[in-house]
This record gives sequence, C-alpha cells and structure tokens, in this order.
Amino acid sequence: MPRNYAQAAPTQYQRLPEYTRDETWIRAFLNHAAIGHLAHGRDDQPFVTPTNFWFDEQARRIIFHGNNHGRLRANLEHNPRVCLEVSEVGRRLPANTALEFSTQYRSVMVFGRVEILVDDEQRRAALYALIQKYFPALTPGKEFRPITDPELARTTVYALQIETWSGKENWAEQAEQLPDWPPLPDDLLK
Repeated sequence: MPRNYAQAAPTQYQRLPEYTRDETWIRAFLNHAAIGHLAHGRDDQPFVTPTNFWFDEQARRIIFHGNNHGRLRANLEHNPRVCLEVSEVGRRLPANTALEFSTQYRSVMVFGRVEILVDDEQRRAALYALIQKYFPALTPGKEFRPITDPELARTTVYALQIETWSGKENWAEQAEQLPDWPPLPDDLLK
C-alpha cells in the first residue's frame, strides 16, 4: 500500500534508508559540490534554475546570486519557498537484468525559504565567499578588481535559510547481478 505523504515532512521518507547520510556528510558535500538546481514556482508553474552556490555553514544557509530583474527574482518575491538539489554522478553500472542497472550518485536535498540580502556589506561578503569557493587562489584587489558599487547595485544576492535537508549516497562498485540470468563478464562491469 502506498504511503500517505500529505502530512509528511519533505525529508521524512526515503525509499532506500540505507543510502541516507548524516548531517556531517551533508555539510561536507555542500562545501565541495559545484552546481545546485533550485526548484521554485509561480502559481501552478514549476521552474528549475541551475546555479553555483556557497554553503554558509555558520549561518546554515545557501548563498547564490542573480540579476535584479527576471523570472527567478519575480518568482522568489512571490513565493520564497524552494528546494535545492545538489548532486554528483559517478559511473554507470550495468547489470544482467534490466531493473538492476544503476548509476553511482550522491545527492543532497535542501528545503527552506529564500531571503534577499539588502545590507551591502553582507551582500559583498557573500559574493566574495562565493568567488572564494570556486577560485580559492585568487584575491580581490590582487588578481581581480574588487566588486564595484554599480556592479553590486545590479546584483541580487539570495540566502536560502535551511529548514531541513537530507543526504543520500549510492556509490556501489557494481550493480547487483541476479542468479536468474548469466552474469555479465568482468570487462563489462568496469
């Protein structure tokens, strides 16, 4: 019988609980993952926006940025509730039966509300932290010109305040081979 998800928290159930990862794992994953996919919506229309991001661990929030004008900002001003999916894919895993084919993956789902940062010092610091994540060897004022006031004025900096999250990892070395069909040869499993 299917579960009733009507009153369930978004992270309450996972189909394979053995793949669930703890908060330490989630924090480490968010600190190194490269791209997230932000789910947001307007009325009955869902949207997904890929974005780079910085995990502000101390404040338990995700920082990302965008243009001052456009659908993303309009949607978030209308409905600040979002979900951010961050994932990493490894090898594809063949099997000897169709439903056991698999892919190595790691993922985190973050649920919360987005706020638009308005304080210029906070916005500037968040943008520099975002740059530092992706370009740790570069220093403002040395390798690149610091953020100017006009640049800051045309940029929206968002903070996704994390309400709940879940982490999941399936990084098996190979898919399950079932006994009702001949096993795949070793050279196909690599």
